[in-house]
Amino acid sequence: MTTNGGFQPVFCTIVPPHVLDRLAQHEDSGLAAPARRTLERDALERTRRRLTTVIGAPATAPPEHTAGKPYRTVHDAGHQESLPGRKVRGEGDEPGQDASVNRAYAGLGATFELYRTAYGRDSIDGKGLPLDATVHFGQDYDNAFWNGEQMVFGDGDGEIFLDFTIPVDVIGHELTHGVTQYTANLAYFGQSGALNESLSDVFGSLIKQYTLGQTAADADWLIGTGLLAPRVTGKALRSMKEPGTAYDDDVLGKDPQPSTMDGYVNTGRDNGGVHINSGIPNRAFYLVATALGGNAWERAGQIWYDVLTGGGLEAEATFADFARLTAAAARTRYTEDGEEQEAVLKAWEQVGVPAS
Repeated sequence: MTTNGGFQPVFCTIVPPHVLDRLAQHEDSGLAAPARRTLERDALERTRRRLTTVIGAPATAPPEHTAGKPYRTVHDAGHQESLPGRKVRGEGDEPGQDASVNRAYAGLGATFELYRTAYGRDSIDGKGLPLDATVHFGQDYDNAFWNGEQMVFGDGDGEIFLDFTIPVDVIGHELTHGVTQYTANLAYFGQSGALNESLSDVFGSLIKQYTLGQTAADADWLIGTGLLAPRVTGKALRSMKEPGTAYDDDVLGKDPQPSTMDGYVNTGRDNGGVHINSGIPNRAFYLVATALGGNAWERAGQIWYDVLTGGGLEAEATFADFARLTAAAARTRYTEDGEEQEAVLKAWEQVGVPAS
């Protein structure tokens, strides 16, 4: 099921723990309580994911699969915390009145389409895996996650976070954790964990750009635009173009992401800072994509996809390992000493990671 190290899915959320930790400590219980409930629920889901990895998930018969076509199912948890919830839309069904259901359905399709059209990949696992999602999860739940089997979206608390189905790149980000799960299977700690997060940001952004028909020059390179409530001083959860500038808010604090290795954060929190240090490889991809121009999912995205799926990326890869592999992939797919390889080498140099 994977090319590297066995099947080890992880529990991945779009909002980093350090953001929720800060919010949970706020003196206003109206802001703190939803964050605390979210952290508690995330901890439970993380434990369940670990147990499922050990004992295995119940076997289910896959639906009949038409190659190259998505098979989407959206459920409604009804603000409860039982998964998957009540089925409300299946593949081919017409849109209903629930905007969250419609956005989730469309986001699953947008993710499937980018991987199929740009890279010839048939769903998350490359074998037509059904794409399942649950909306309206929990009460004021401040997150969205991929649990190794499906997508789950909270409605947000309305004060800090809005509905998590709003940004299509959030959907693409979380589903890309599934792609990584079935390919490189990167360990979710330290630099390999930050690469895991960065790859989800990269392809989440590419899914948004593909959906909107944006070139690398047109794109905002923000992750989670539209997710922050109006009271928050910020643009998004992360900026790939300028890591560390996505928000600067009296409640959430300042975006802590570094853009180069000079700012690399050594910490034991958040699995070794996986959501923080991902700003470094994010910035590298942005530099490659904008240097090459055109549609970022083409040459730049192809290089990153080749590394993710090529079998040479070790589960505990460092930034330098990944940088060297992207340089090699650029040389192999395109030409030695061509503009693609030059752009890759220069980008990694700018963020302080050796690539040769």
